[in-house]
Formats: sequence, C-alpha cells, structure tokens
Amino acid sequence: MNKGIFFGLFLLCRIVAMAQSGDLAWVKQVGARSFAGGKLKVSVRGVKDGSVLCTSNIQSAIDECAAKGGGVVVFEPGIYLTGSVFLKEGVELRIDKGVEIRGSQEFKDYPEIDTRIAGIEMKWPAALLNIIGVRRAAITGEGTVNARGKFCWDKYWAMRKEYDAKGLRWIVDYDSKRVRTLLVQKSSDITVKGVRFVDAGFWTVQILYSDHVTVDGITVRNNENGHGPSTDGVDVDSSTWVLVQNCDIDCNDDDFCLKAGRDWDGLRVNRPTEYVVIRNCTARKGGGLLTLGSETAGSIRHVLATDLIAKGTGNGFHIKSATTRGGTVEDIHIRNITMDSVGNAILFTMNWNPAYSYSTLPAGYNPDSVPAHWKTMLHKVEPAERGIPHFRDIYVSGMKVGSAKKAVVSTGLDGSLVSGVHLDNVTINAGTAGEISYAKDWELKGVVITAKDGSKVVVKNALGVNF
Repeated sequence: MNKGIFFGLFLLCRIVAMAQSGDLAWVKQVGARSFAGGKLKVSVRGVKDGSVLCTSNIQSAIDECAAKGGGVVVFEPGIYLTGSVFLKEGVELRIDKGVEIRGSQEFKDYPEIDTRIAGIEMKWPAALLNIIGVRRAAITGEGTVNARGKFCWDKYWAMRKEYDAKGLRWIVDYDSKRVRTLLVQKSSDITVKGVRFVDAGFWTVQILYSDHVTVDGITVRNNENGHGPSTDGVDVDSSTWVLVQNCDIDCNDDDFCLKAGRDWDGLRVNRPTEYVVIRNCTARKGGGLLTLGSETAGSIRHVLATDLIAKGTGNGFHIKSATTRGGTVEDIHIRNITMDSVGNAILFTMNWNPAYSYSTLPAGYNPDSVPAHWKTMLHKVEPAERGIPHFRDIYVSGMKVGSAKKAVVSTGLDGSLVSGVHLDNVTINAGTAGEISYAKDWELKGVVITAKDGSKVVVKNALGVNF
C-alpha cells in the first residue's frame, strides 16, 4: 500500500477512535486549512448606485481573477445590484466597508441548479452568492450583503395560505423556491469572514456537502425590513470539519443549525454532519440558539458548541427529528452556555411538527403526475424502522439560564429512548420545570432548576433518570 494512503487511513482511524472515546483532540483540525486570495486585485466595474443589474460585471471580475491564478476581487464604495454570482478557485471576494451587495428581486436572476433544500435533493434557485465545486475560496470584508428577501417572504405566505387549505403544508416549503443568500456546496477550504448579511429570502448561509469551512465573525440581521419565514442563520448540512465562530445572528428560524438529510432521500444520500465546532457566538431572535435537525437521516455527531449566548431566542439547545427521518444524533458536547428570555432551555423531540414532517398526498391528486420532488417526499422509508431516529451521548456542562418558559422537555419514543444525557453544572430559572419521557441513563451533577410555578420535572417511561 502507498505510504501516503496508509498514513491517511491511520490518521482517519485515529480521529474516529478519539471521537468515539470522547476525546476532543479532533477540534484542532476543523476549519479551512488554507486561505484564498493573493497579490492580484481585480476591480468590479459597473453602476454603483443600485439602479442597474451588475451580475455580469461581478462575474467577469471573478472569472478574470481565477483565470490569472487567483487573487482578490474588490469593489469601490457603492451599491451593486446583482443576481446569482459564482466564486472560482483561488478567489477572495472582498466586500469592504462602504460596499453593499444588493440582491435582485426578480426570480429570473437566480438560475435553478441541482442542490439540496431542507433535506432533499432537487432543482432550486441558486443563491445570491455561490461557492460550488471549488477548492480554496473566500468571502470577506466589513461590507453588507442585503438579499432584500421580502419578495420571497411574500411568495411563501401567499402559497402557504393556498397550500394549507389543500392539506399540502408538507410540500409548500419546497414548492416556494425561495432564494438563499450564500451557498457553499461540494467545496473545500472555504472562508467566510466579517460580512454583514441582511434580510435573507430563505436560509442565510448553507454549507452543504463540504469540508474544512470557516465562518468567522459574520453578522446576520434578517429582521431589518420585516420578519421573513425560514431565515436561518448558519446551516451546516451533511458537511465535515466546519468551524463557526464569533458570529452574531438575528433571524426568524434556527440561528445555528446542523442538518443531515430528510427521510428516504436523506437515507439514500447517507452523508453525516460531523466534526463541527461552534464557539463564541450570539443568537438573538430566532428559532434556536443551537438546533440539531430536524433533518437527521445521515446522522449528526462529534459536535462541540461552546461559549454561546442566547438573548430572546425561541429555544436554547434543540434536537429535533421525526419518525421517518432516521439517523443518529450522538457525541454532542455543549459547554459554557448562557441564555436569557428563551422558550425551552433544553428541548429534545423525535416527533417534531407533524403537519410539516409527514408527507401525505390528499385525495384528488394522481401520484404519477405530481412533480419529481413531491414523489421524493412521498417515497416511504422501508422498513419503517429505518426511519426511527436515535439521540444518545449528549454532554451539557456549564449552562446558565436566567429566564425560560420551560426548563427541560425531552420526548423520545417507545422504541428509541433518549439515552446517555449528561447534565453537569446546569442552572435554569423557568416558568415551569418541564417533562421527560422515554429516556434512560441520564447523569445529573449540580443541576438546579427553579420554576416559578413550583413544579418539578415530571419523568415517565424512563429508566435511570432522576431529577
């Protein structure tokens, strides 16, 4: 065997062994290993007042820079109106202070590509900024990327009203085809640093099928001109060796979220999210400070989240899945978390949002003539046991919650108990204590839950769980 291949396999086996033993030495290896850019600078030409579409000007500058071996694409101060642009290898797109990249509000300016959305592979509009199939690229600077997503929000709510009435809540998110702000897909050694993202039409930053990615010091403000649905902050989706740090998120769905595929299609792809570090970050408005799921099919494991703050966030630490998702969430380490004015401080559920999570074709529709992505969603997981998710080996230490509506809610399944949860030095002040069901082997040290209503955590259908 080639010595290089042998050493690579040895190193991989060593990393896997360390992760399985609880050793977090792998943490040192997350993030981009090299940085794009160089001495070459290419300036974007075009109208700088936001009145004329500059997509071709920006793309030409990127292409020129890449053709010359890589470098930095820069903008003079101003507003640049654009549709989808695509970074190339070795290119740093630098959006300096005083520069605003402003997203087009015409869907035609975002060509459809092959990608994955909310756990299934399908055709979907490209993002405003795209890094696809690239090794070594970067987006940096202190400027602003304003996606102006209201045109997507309005489309969704109009469709939602129509679809809900027809029993199609489960598919409307996929049919509405809203525009992401930044997509990193099938790429390696990518850095996103310092940029301010505003008003995403859908997810803000999605890291998909990629490895060795760093997201550092970005700010997300998706509530500046309304309150758009599904405007996640950072989504790490079937990706590995990812570092997210020093970020500040205000959005209308999950702030920091790890995903790994949905139902039959996610099980088919079977790609995990693993070796992920999230540290020194703040979540403001949003669905969850840290959310794992609901797309869990490929499994989510080997995660460290540390020194995080939640201020007014819907949930704190949230693991969610459904009985058709499958996959395992395991070896999760949560440390030094501070929360105030949150909904549920700790929330684990294996039957999340049934109206959205389960696909049923209403009467009157021909299953042979529905769109391809409908068929994907309707494809049954067989045997059904493959769809049962598993949560285990979860370590929470140093959590302080000043105010929550509920302290702890954990709901497993009769055939899949939430197991191996370790709570150490956890202090929660809440309106009510909460409940735990279908669980086993929880270890509690220094856990103090103070409920305004005087309640205690209710435990049922559990083994080795004592509050």
